[in-house]
Amino acid sequence: MKEITKDMKIGEILDACPESAQFFLAMGMHCLGCPSARSETVAQACMVHGVDADGLVGDINAFLAENA
Repeated sequence: MKEITKDMKIGEILDACPESAQFFLAMGMHCLGCPSARSETVAQACMVHGVDADGLVGDINAFLAENA
């Protein structure tokens, strides 16, 4: 996976890059295996957890770039 967007589903991101789970766990999203969590977009999850979606996407994309 080269880059994510905030419109991507969390399950899609986790399937392509399991290491990205650390970012979702750090924001307080501890239900990553739950079907409803996997079907949420990054933007939806961030809204529910009070996290800046652009910041999270930037952090994950930086991680992906460093580990490509």
